[in-house]
Amino acid sequence: MGIAEELITGIFQQDKELHVVLSDVLKNKLRINIAKFSECAGVPQSTLYKILSGEREPNMKTFIKIVKAIRRIEEEKSGKKRRFIAVIAARSVLDGIEMRSVEVDGERLDIKEYPATSIEDAIISAVRAEREGAAALVCAPILSPVVEKILQIPIITIKPKSSVINAIKAAARKATG
Repeated sequence: MGIAEELITGIFQQDKELHVVLSDVLKNKLRINIAKFSECAGVPQSTLYKILSGEREPNMKTFIKIVKAIRRIEEEKSGKKRRFIAVIAARSVLDGIEMRSVEVDGERLDIKEYPATSIEDAIISAVRAEREGAAALVCAPILSPVVEKILQIPIITIKPKSSVINAIKAAARKATG
């Protein structure tokens, strides 16, 4: 279990106070000062001081920045980049994905979302995902034949049979009613 996961487990499953767990992570596990962590996380130092003193709880956006920064720092220190599965789709589709990681044969892979609003956005996102270290890519059928020619990683095509059938039925109802 990584340091970020230990932080999350400590807070949500063991009911520890965020400021106590985060302070321990920064001082003892990452050995980083607040100024450097603030820069890495993109969170103002004053906000971090308030969180670490217990004076304030972070909002979700700030908490996510903190967790992502811990993961980045941990990767840099270990020299090992955590592998992930890239998913390219419209924002509305990505918002429906509840999983944040998947475990296969004992290896945990994160799921990283790449929203796209056009085929050009999707192609650029696919190339970016591979450069960022994606282990595989999940995308729509319209994109997969194109990116299979460009990328070296496995491409998995989404086959939305049930949602297409539901959309056809909805269109038929609207067209006849």
